[in-house]
Amino acid sequence: MMRLPPDVKLGASTAAYQIEGAAREDGRGESIWDRFSGIETGETGEVACDHYHRWRADLGLMAALGLESYRFSIAWPRVQPDGRGAFNAKGIDFYRRLAEGLRERGIDPVATLYHWDLPQPLEDAGGWAERDTAWRFADLATAAYEALGDVIASWITHNEPWGVAFVGHAEGTKAPGLCDWPTALRVAHHLLVSHGLAVRALRASRPDATVGISLNLAPVRPASASAADAAAARRRDGYVNRWFLDPLLRGAYPGDMVALFERRVGLSAPGAADLATIGEPIDFLGINYYHPEYVRAEPKSGPLGLVAAAPAPPTSALGWSIDPAGLRELLGRLVRDYGRRPLWITENGVPDELRQTPLEDTERVSYLSAHLEALGEAVADGADVRRYHVWSLLDNFEWELGYAVRFGLVHVDYATQRRTPKRSALWYRDYIAARKR
Repeated sequence: MMRLPPDVKLGASTAAYQIEGAAREDGRGESIWDRFSGIETGETGEVACDHYHRWRADLGLMAALGLESYRFSIAWPRVQPDGRGAFNAKGIDFYRRLAEGLRERGIDPVATLYHWDLPQPLEDAGGWAERDTAWRFADLATAAYEALGDVIASWITHNEPWGVAFVGHAEGTKAPGLCDWPTALRVAHHLLVSHGLAVRALRASRPDATVGISLNLAPVRPASASAADAAAARRRDGYVNRWFLDPLLRGAYPGDMVALFERRVGLSAPGAADLATIGEPIDFLGINYYHPEYVRAEPKSGPLGLVAAAPAPPTSALGWSIDPAGLRELLGRLVRDYGRRPLWITENGVPDELRQTPLEDTERVSYLSAHLEALGEAVADGADVRRYHVWSLLDNFEWELGYAVRFGLVHVDYATQRRTPKRSALWYRDYIAARKR
């Protein structure tokens, strides 16, 4: 394999609601996912992987695997139960102990401020559709930086704002489960404004810290060579990729998508002051990459006028295309269209196939091997990649899919909470060790 440069840190990612459990302990408040989860599967994250109580053992697992970087999220309702007002010392102390434990083991802590768990009281007041929530997020950022900035130097403001805004507010399959396009567009804008406010807060509180944002990005491919499908792919790219990349890195929303949304949804163009806030300089761009997308034109299907098309094989257990070349393509496009800048792969992974021997996840070994090879090729092409994180360290609560879908390097028996490294974990351990020799 083409080895990554030794200064690229290798690690894994998790998210608070997916692993922590302890949903009603030590002053934690209710989140929108406490309210929303269970609707589809009857399963919730109330216990999940019980990481809140088992974090020391989980740190031991990370150390045994040789991880160099660990990306986790801070549960907003654990550190500020109402989303405003008093902060919860017990919640903040938990993340301090976690970060200190990581540093003691030579693992760099990377904290995500928002991985989808908005405090329910803020949602009851209008949620991200209300501009005030952006200011409440800035308050959270300031408090987190001041309380934890001495033990956490690397910060991510938001994880996948596209999913929060559009899957949660237009498609309705993630919390809070709304289906309203004007609201979704307003949410997307407020999320980006809150990101800029949080970046400013970090610069004021911890000027030497490192801050970025994680976007889910993917090449979008037309289902056929027709002009209609090519135009549909361009619209989907604007919706998933450019709607967030352009204001963050170019200072404006993409003009073609603004025109589309003005015509079909009634979007009002944002002001220059908001765009300046959104465009606050960041130290890195986080990328969550899983698979390319395939679309075909369908004029009567929603504001975008398209539908998903069958992906090219091979595909995963969730029907996603397995395409490591798509990662190299995506990174090359980012360099070409947005300039060379530090890039972190903040999520990359594949679900287990159904099998009788759940520890023999040879498909994941192949997936990781091929994507790390593609990452090395992208670096050779000129992409400035600084970190790579597998999704996920542990099998966990997979949002609206519940516990049936497993992405972990480490198998979790949810009845006993026993952790067992899968073949992929051992392969990744050996890959990290070999790279150091």
